[in-house]
Amino acid sequence: MRRRSVSLLGLAGLLALPLTVLPQAQAADGVVSTGKTVTASSVETSAFGAGLAVDGNTATRWASLEGVDPQWIRVDLGANHAISRVKLNWEDAYGKTYRIQTSADGSNWTDVYSTTAGDGATDDLTVSGSGRYVRMYGTGRGTAYGYSLWEFEVYGAPSGGGGGGGTGVPFGSHLKPYAAGMLKPSGSQAAIDQKVVDYYNRWKSAFVRQNCGNGWYQIISPDADHPYVAEAQGYGMVVTATMAGADPDAKKIFDGLVKWKIDHPSSVNPNLLAAEQDTACRSVNGGDGATDGDMDVAYGLLLADKQWGSTGTYNYKDLALKHIAAIKKDELNPTTKLLKLGDWSSSGDQYYWISRTSDWMVDHFRAFRTASGDTTWDAVRTAHQTQISRLQSTYASGTGLLPDFVVDTNTTPKPAPGQVLEDPNDGAYWWNACRTPWRIADDAVTSGDATSLAAARKLNSWIKTKTGGDPNKIAIGYKLNGTQISSGSEAAFFAPFAVAAMTDSGSQAWLDALWNKMLATPIDTSSYFSASIQLQVMITVSGNHWVP
Repeated sequence: MRRRSVSLLGLAGLLALPLTVLPQAQAADGVVSTGKTVTASSVETSAFGAGLAVDGNTATRWASLEGVDPQWIRVDLGANHAISRVKLNWEDAYGKTYRIQTSADGSNWTDVYSTTAGDGATDDLTVSGSGRYVRMYGTGRGTAYGYSLWEFEVYGAPSGGGGGGGTGVPFGSHLKPYAAGMLKPSGSQAAIDQKVVDYYNRWKSAFVRQNCGNGWYQIISPDADHPYVAEAQGYGMVVTATMAGADPDAKKIFDGLVKWKIDHPSSVNPNLLAAEQDTACRSVNGGDGATDGDMDVAYGLLLADKQWGSTGTYNYKDLALKHIAAIKKDELNPTTKLLKLGDWSSSGDQYYWISRTSDWMVDHFRAFRTASGDTTWDAVRTAHQTQISRLQSTYASGTGLLPDFVVDTNTTPKPAPGQVLEDPNDGAYWWNACRTPWRIADDAVTSGDATSLAAARKLNSWIKTKTGGDPNKIAIGYKLNGTQISSGSEAAFFAPFAVAAMTDSGSQAWLDALWNKMLATPIDTSSYFSASIQLQVMITVSGNHWVP
């Protein structure tokens, strides 16, 4: 689009709680934990993995590290359940002091049983609780060894509802770990996650709207050419799907954004989203599509399918696959395998061999390949990564910066020589390319891909040196050689570098400085662009971005 110029419980207070528990009771519900996803605080060796406690085999077991408290094992039931019974089949290494806890989101826990007098063997417990997650949280070992369970059985029935809303990857659950070695801001995970939730709530208040009726939700864009632009709706779909579990209204908002997408089809390809709407919510400027918005719409639909499934009001998976196929048909140059500016550009026009670097979302290409099974997306990913590396080495060897637009993609791609679409700085690191450190590093932290890591680290090394480690010195725009274009400070320019900083083991202080600057920057309610970028950066930096 056109731019304007929970941490673990402490060891204190572990006395038995006054809970009503009837040992050895028999409930009518069946086992719901067998074969489900399990995580644990530790394992003694790889021969005693957490999954062995829910494999239905009493000859295999999970065992924690020896001599260490606290320890825990957690089972993900996949959806909210009413929990009626938990059965612990202990090996010799048992828990003397432990709790059984439930959670809707994997972060906030409720005790449904507590004891300080466990004696091993089998604990068959009648409990009353609900949640998607159930864990045994041990704080006092019964032996000098660790904790070990032949089987960890949870009994119950699906109930729906709950704080997590039956979501597949609730915000804050961290079920999709990043590649090894990625940094996160200093501090407790729970506190970091809460800062993201706080910022999200302010962003939501500033930009999420229900205008024009018709069941629509929209992300308003006061700083764009029109009140509603596809780029903003794409951001909104990705954000709300990701924040499910933290926002009980996430699905309602997402479905309103889906209805907006369906009711505002591109005039070129109706499976894409028309790029711009006026105050009356009518598509304008020909009603064609913009690639950046469509990329995020498709990605958001894939997230929604993983979060809520596709059997409700909307079949998210089907809509996503149609959107992905439409991007391939009308927003991808079939010769270069590089993205076009929109579905409105066709062979023979002056824009056909131009691409916008901020559209080059490598993790999205991976998700499209997984969802569609179409190997074309492997070639597309490779083509874009190749150009990122080539542009960095050829035109920005000292900085790693990318230009807003690349021209001559059919011969030798190069930065725009001047204004080709939006601005005299189309060939510089300006209001489009400012997003590229975030987009490149999103793939680096989630995939560990060597090419993405190298590109992100090049950017991080330059900006850290350029500013002397002071985020307040990150300017608004640069020539590709690093010459500053404009003074001032803008979240759209400083926030994306935080994701790049995550990729460098020597950048902890720099990452902390960027994180603290984001926390100290209030939302500019006149700029959905900067606020939406910072929010998505905070989601990634906190460890909550994931690839469906």
